[in-house]
Amino acid sequence: MNQTAEVPDGLRRRADGSLACWWGEGHDDYEAYHDTEWGMPVVDDVRLYEKMCLEGFQAGLSWLTILRKRENFRAAFSGFDLEAVAGFRETDVERLLGDAGIVRHRGKIEATINNARAALDTIEVHGSLAAFFWSFEPGPEDRPAVVDYPTLISMSSTPESTALSQALRKLGWRFVGPTTCYALMQASGIVNDHLEGCHRRPVIEYARTELDRPAALSA
Repeated sequence: MNQTAEVPDGLRRRADGSLACWWGEGHDDYEAYHDTEWGMPVVDDVRLYEKMCLEGFQAGLSWLTILRKRENFRAAFSGFDLEAVAGFRETDVERLLGDAGIVRHRGKIEATINNARAALDTIEVHGSLAAFFWSFEPGPEDRPAVVDYPTLISMSSTPESTALSQALRKLGWRFVGPTTCYALMQASGIVNDHLEGCHRRPVIEYARTELDRPAALSA
């Protein structure tokens, strides 16, 4: 491998010669998340709910902060079990506001509880969160031909993430704007936004190709 070849914008060359997205470098937490989790297709409802909640908590903060607090979030929110969180009451809100291990933001905490209840309603209507979220997966014709750095940084939201946001709000979800929804789509493999040339991009694309997409309830 030519170690002296020019590295495209947004990519970093590692010691082993492989290329990785720029944001997956500099911190062990980011590197592990980039290399093992981000973009892998997720069809488990609990994990999708968790990811949506954490993306909402991240708004205005760095993702590194959320990553480092993720186990604390899981402990505080009963492993993001939908039935358990849906049963939280005001005493739980006060408990969470006193928990220094998480982000203590009343609006986001209350939205997480609200969204557990909304998620249960969504499942009742659509069969699963996975079926609902993945129904907003863009077709190949709606994706850029090449996901390079300039393209990626221009896509903080998309028509599909805007549509998902609007649909979730109609179902009673909160803190689910188009940017948050797009971050969820990226993290859950609904789109593959590893940059062209990143060593993870073909891995994610193969996983997406092999994925059995969840089906919604029949009308």
